[in-house]
Amino acid sequence: MLENPEYRIGIDVGGTFTDFVVANTINDKLLFYKEPSTPNDPSAAVQNGISALISSNSISSDNVKLIVHGTTIGLNSIIQRQGSKMALVVSQGTRDVFEIGRMRLPSSYDFTEPRETPLVPRNLVFEISARMDSFGNIIQPFDLQEIRELSSKLRQNQVESVAIMLLNSYRNPILELEVGKELRRELDGLLITESSVIWPEIREYERCLIAGLNSYIRPLMTAYFDQLQTRLNNLGINCPINITANNGGTVSIETARSRPIDTVLSGPASGVVASVNIGDQSNLQKLITFDMGGTSADISVCPEGKPEFTSSTFVGDFPLMMPVVNIAAIGAGGGSKLSVDEFGLLKVGPLSAGAVPGPVCYGRGGDVPTVTDCYLALGIIDEKNFLGGRMELDAKAAILALEQVAIKIGLEGPNRALETAEAAIRVATAKMATEINKLLAQEGVDPREFSLVAYGGAGATHANMLADEALLTSVLVPTAPGTFCALGAVLADVRRDFVANTRCVINDEARKNSKDWKILLVKLEEMENEAESWLELEGEMIQDHEFSISINLRYPNQADELEITIPTDRREGLSPKIVSELFHEAHMQLYGFNEPTSALQISTLRLGIIGRLKHIKLPKIEGVKQEVKRKRTVWHSGEYIDAKVYMRSELDAGTKISGPAIIEQPDTTIFILPNWHAKADQFGTLNITRE
Repeated sequence: MLENPEYRIGIDVGGTFTDFVVANTINDKLLFYKEPSTPNDPSAAVQNGISALISSNSISSDNVKLIVHGTTIGLNSIIQRQGSKMALVVSQGTRDVFEIGRMRLPSSYDFTEPRETPLVPRNLVFEISARMDSFGNIIQPFDLQEIRELSSKLRQNQVESVAIMLLNSYRNPILELEVGKELRRELDGLLITESSVIWPEIREYERCLIAGLNSYIRPLMTAYFDQLQTRLNNLGINCPINITANNGGTVSIETARSRPIDTVLSGPASGVVASVNIGDQSNLQKLITFDMGGTSADISVCPEGKPEFTSSTFVGDFPLMMPVVNIAAIGAGGGSKLSVDEFGLLKVGPLSAGAVPGPVCYGRGGDVPTVTDCYLALGIIDEKNFLGGRMELDAKAAILALEQVAIKIGLEGPNRALETAEAAIRVATAKMATEINKLLAQEGVDPREFSLVAYGGAGATHANMLADEALLTSVLVPTAPGTFCALGAVLADVRRDFVANTRCVINDEARKNSKDWKILLVKLEEMENEAESWLELEGEMIQDHEFSISINLRYPNQADELEITIPTDRREGLSPKIVSELFHEAHMQLYGFNEPTSALQISTLRLGIIGRLKHIKLPKIEGVKQEVKRKRTVWHSGEYIDAKVYMRSELDAGTKISGPAIIEQPDTTIFILPNWHAKADQFGTLNITRE
């Protein structure tokens, strides 16, 4: 043990398990650990896990220099519609902003499919007369008496949070700020989010939704952060706490309190960051990341060996118009419940059993079978060796619960529970494969060129089945897949994104350095100053920083913009000519045509700031070549097969394993299909490929 070690602890709170990675930043040694989540108070699992880690490894709390924390709490609450009771304040005449949305049908093929339920019920949407024109000029000031009457209504409805979205506030935030200030005075302690503060971008529905989602999860997340700090202080840990963000970076807990929407995809984004490191080590650039936890499966495509960002994604049913690592989240995880609809069709998810009561096999009162119960019934996971033997499962209970589902779907015979389990696995796999194929089709790429990076408690278990279904040829499983997002948290830098709206036109005059372009450059400089000021408050561990710049443009009269990222080597001396060239090139690639002589309209300027922390290197493995000591019978493709069983900790570099096989480790179980084989590299990463 070094004399003065310094530790960085990464934490990822999931619906079923809480994961930990401890990194010694002096010698790059890593420790991994999993703790069952405590849904009623998620911070309790954090305290239990850190307490176990520091006591068993003789770590002094004074030597813990940074806690980096990712969580799916906000994401799960949105997917499962379990957020706070919130109200929405809007401009007069826009009460139906959520109901109207973008007037798009949920399905292009089924006109009878119902639309999603609005985030806020109509009786909790309140109109006020304050108003601005499209240039941000006030044409109707806010009425103090009207706001006081509104406060009374909010108090009567016992709302926990409020979102404010007034028309054209992206041009001028003054009215929203005044209304918010008065509501805070009248309703002390009420959490209020102004759309112009959280994300001042054009389009009232998307801006309203961002503010609404922030308000929807803010009470839950604020309570969690408070509990987290208290429990860490109880352990004697008083170091800075960072929360992983949607963009793959981190922000301070103070920033996350006011802007929890920035963290809603934090856990999944961290996994993508760590996946890129694994891809670099394996010399693989075309990656699909696959994070399957207890509640959801999160999928991202990295076609060039780095995270792909988007300003338009979905969280559950809702579009999110913020810079995020491009991740698709679906309600299919290890804890996803099986159900049978009114037509007798078998369904998997989106509801999850969580950690309490959890899957039936946990023996904690759950009576609805889950995907994990299916793994156990099929023989993929071992009831005696789950979590490294720390938790014993009940296979008989899982089979009995599956038999009840089998009856509902009309299966008979002695193997009906196994047939039901395999059918449920196929349903879940098909959902995931469909999402992957959709994402790859949007990129216009061949799935056979991509490797699947599998992690999460159930990701490694399900990965080979998913790869087989989606026609992928390679699966990468990192050393500790069950705690991989926590590793991503440890590796992540500090990052935040800023946005500003401009109405700049690029034409022949602009290319000669017009007044509009000079205004844009001034705005960019102001954003850089704001970003640097924010970064100074984020902690003393930041060693240096850099910016990322992107611009939203369109041809005149186009409905939608195209976001153009400015390459690092072209930021110096940024000019209308450079921006035009990048736009026309991207437009040709995406749509097959462009208009090089046309004027361009700039609507949005985006800036990201990245604060670099000390880099941590991933260690090499020290395993030994092992012989197969036992086998396990697995139900696969309608019959029993014998699978060889290995211990992951004993695999050395170069070890080759042919399927069917099972590789066990404390945080997960890896299932290798027949006609596939796995080989470990020097870092312990398993590359599973078709024979």
